[in-house]
Amino acid sequence: MPEVKNPILSGFYPDPSICRVGDTYYIVNSTFAYFPGVPVFASKDLCHFHQIGNVLTRESQLPLGSDGMSRGIFAPTIRHYDGVYYMITTNVSYGGNFIVTATDPAGPWSEPHYLKGADGIDPSIFFDEDGKCYYIGTRPNPDGVRYNGDWYIYIQELDIRNFCLVGDYKLVWKGAMRDAEWPEGPHLYKKDGWYYIMHAEGGTGPAHAVCVARSREVFGPYVGNFNNPILTHRHLGKAYPVRYVGHADLVDTPEGDWYMVMLASRPCEGYTGMGRETFLAKVTWEDGWPVVNDGTGKLNKIQTVGLAPEDALPERDFYTFHNVALDAHFVTVRNPKPDMYSLTKQAGKLALKVATEVITEQTSASYLGVRQKSYHYTAETRMEFAPGVDEEAGLVLLQSEAASMRFVVANENGIRVLRVVSFGDKISGMKPVDGRQTAGDGTVLAQISIPQDLGGIVLKIMQDGQKLSFWYALQNHGFVRIPLTADARFLSTEAAGGFVGNTIGMYASANHGKSGNYAFFDYFVVDDI
Repeated sequence: MPEVKNPILSGFYPDPSICRVGDTYYIVNSTFAYFPGVPVFASKDLCHFHQIGNVLTRESQLPLGSDGMSRGIFAPTIRHYDGVYYMITTNVSYGGNFIVTATDPAGPWSEPHYLKGADGIDPSIFFDEDGKCYYIGTRPNPDGVRYNGDWYIYIQELDIRNFCLVGDYKLVWKGAMRDAEWPEGPHLYKKDGWYYIMHAEGGTGPAHAVCVARSREVFGPYVGNFNNPILTHRHLGKAYPVRYVGHADLVDTPEGDWYMVMLASRPCEGYTGMGRETFLAKVTWEDGWPVVNDGTGKLNKIQTVGLAPEDALPERDFYTFHNVALDAHFVTVRNPKPDMYSLTKQAGKLALKVATEVITEQTSASYLGVRQKSYHYTAETRMEFAPGVDEEAGLVLLQSEAASMRFVVANENGIRVLRVVSFGDKISGMKPVDGRQTAGDGTVLAQISIPQDLGGIVLKIMQDGQKLSFWYALQNHGFVRIPLTADARFLSTEAAGGFVGNTIGMYASANHGKSGNYAFFDYFVVDDI
């Protein structure tokens, strides 16, 4: 039987939902204020997942405005019924809960069908054996919220043809713990005549847990499993290498075996830079209840899967720009402007517009990135850029508008310079170089002059644990290291907050000025070391 190393999706892939159609499994994830929204992954063995597209690829499907990075898309669910794929989610920045549909999970997907009266967040849908569809979600306590996270799970019939709720909603469960906080991410299943609600509670941090209840009737009453929570790592201590486990979804195989996907995080030196990732566990059923990884009750570093192995596709972490469209892995912050980039301005190069917007504000900055997947990697690009006054372009390691690290070519008093700039660092207390406090927004940690007649320059950021180093190469010369080792801990959930993990990518800005300039990138690569 094949084995898979957890996580099955490394990096910022939280809130996983899974469904099976025939012998193929599909996973979707939350994306918050990144665009496009909701990546779609496919696999035939639950071990090797490859991205086949994104669900929300048009601004009409995903309006984000200028909300913070941890707004936008929360907790999608993917389901399939009668030849149609359904993705339901919440856009907390605009419109609330909605459904989109497709006949091919790779897309295109429909325009949103917003659900009037569907209060709260984290919606899911369930198709019963008689063809009826039910909505399950979370909402604040209708009698008044008494404490933070005082919410309920509710069920309501859904007219799936007209995309509208039918009848009254029914509050069905509040969680396993007395006065449970944040019952969220509920899913509804049916097995052997029982309806099951599986959800997360305790918040998406250290107390996160997966719990389950069941009933003979879809509207309850639901009785919790006496063995709840069926999965958590909250009792394993802060030093355990995998934490924050919860927000799960179940799937069965054609042979009748069961598996669960869920989110969890892997801190490094106590700080989580990659956000919440997607993990896999085996599920068995005992006395009518699901048991996760029987014998251990926690996530395994290596998970055995009882399916025929699929050939692994090569990792697509080396990106060139010879195609007519960007690779599906790339994301922007919020909705990109139509002229933000071009793949045709120079053959084989990505032309990134030097925009007015900056990465340290809640705007649509000129940025294209991919998810950080390891604490030990190199990110490299070759760039041609002639900066005007106050302009800069290069690489950015981005947690959110509140925390970032920039490695950029800039213009200072007519002199071309290469500088490292941190923004939002409240941990390391690193000192600015030569008394410089800002360059655009942030603290200049290192700066050197580079030739004015520069052709191309190769920029490289290396991360080893929580240490960052910065390298450059000119013309045909070898790499030179900037005399700086930076602390990456501030680029973490624990320090900067929010629900997102880090991305790293290419960036160009005029720092609030106007510009018609472009930075040209030959390639972009992220390799584990």
